[in-house]
Amino acid sequence: MKYGNSTRAVHGDVENRREKPNHSLTTPIVRTSTYTFADTDDLLGFMADKSLGDKKGREQYGRYSNPTIQAVERKLATLDGGTDAVLFGSGMAAVTTTMLAVLKAGTHVVYTDDAYSKTRQFCTEFLPRMGIAATCVPMGDYAAMAAAIQENTRLIVSESPTNPYLRVADLEKIVAIAKQHSRVKTYIDATFATPIYQKPLEFGIDFVVHSATKYFSGHNDLLAGVVVGDKGLLTEVRKLRGMLGCVSDAMVAYEVERGLKTLALRMERQTATAMQLAEFLEGHPLVVRVWYPGLAAHPDHAIAKAQMSGFGGVVSLEIDPRCGATPERAAANFIDGLKLIQIAPSLGGTETLVMQPAVVSYYDMSPAEREAIGMKDNLVRIALGVEDSADLVRDVAQALEKLQPS
Repeated sequence: MKYGNSTRAVHGDVENRREKPNHSLTTPIVRTSTYTFADTDDLLGFMADKSLGDKKGREQYGRYSNPTIQAVERKLATLDGGTDAVLFGSGMAAVTTTMLAVLKAGTHVVYTDDAYSKTRQFCTEFLPRMGIAATCVPMGDYAAMAAAIQENTRLIVSESPTNPYLRVADLEKIVAIAKQHSRVKTYIDATFATPIYQKPLEFGIDFVVHSATKYFSGHNDLLAGVVVGDKGLLTEVRKLRGMLGCVSDAMVAYEVERGLKTLALRMERQTATAMQLAEFLEGHPLVVRVWYPGLAAHPDHAIAKAQMSGFGGVVSLEIDPRCGATPERAAANFIDGLKLIQIAPSLGGTETLVMQPAVVSYYDMSPAEREAIGMKDNLVRIALGVEDSADLVRDVAQALEKLQPS
């Protein structure tokens, strides 16, 4: 029987559900960093076939795994349609470890330009130190993506939807490009969509990464990340996680799973509010442009409708630059006029948050440098929470009313 997203978010793999220790309804928190063995033969048996660790319900050392973490990884894999998942201590740990597991000196990665700032920075500043080349292509330009593939290319990296312009990648086209080259793998950061609205693995994507800090947690109170995919492909990722030590812990894993149980409910509210807000903003005279894939005017609206079941809870907008001494100040004037919505650089939680990418993620760049990479100073990103939709729209409306265009 095929169960829905919300059911799987609560129960995990229903068909192969395991009885929890002590008949506990919730996943027990196993707070230990190390594990004991009855005798040398017990230890040797474990070391001879470590793959049985999960099946036997035993481990060796906390940096490699933990029963609580294993349970949450199984649920995350089921939710995304993968055969395995690897949990990390942060979203960026999942991003960087996955790339390092695939790439080595002398190889090449292709990535799209509208990407999370630290992912972009990892490709442009860190990978070259290791002798790994990176080519940036415009989001949505699949001819440029295909042309960027080289003999040593091993990975195509993108997001869907992207941060902060909510561009939606055509997953089928990306997979088709990769399949023309036998050694090229594909990677999608699907944090903004979550498995509730998009399952890239179903389109043939190899690695799906999420910042579990965001929607999975849902309460702005933890850091975690996960990569989901085929068990064989993730073997090297899991091994590298144990080597680098970028692990999560049992308590955080427990809290991620607790957040998952209400994921579908929260996303339904956040998405409904986002659509309502986007439609309001689209008709406002002091808003130059609204970026939300649910709007027909969005450049990837057709793709979003085809491969997503919902458009997500983030809306980005460009404030009329005449509303401040500079475009950056125009956006700041709008943000500072908000009363209910709080300034913070995250998303996916119960509280609605607002931020200006130019002064958070791209603060160290000059206006000219930001313009060169397409990051506008008057851009504002609003990540909707679960407050009453009418209250949030009213808050945005009153902040816009305070603006004085020159």
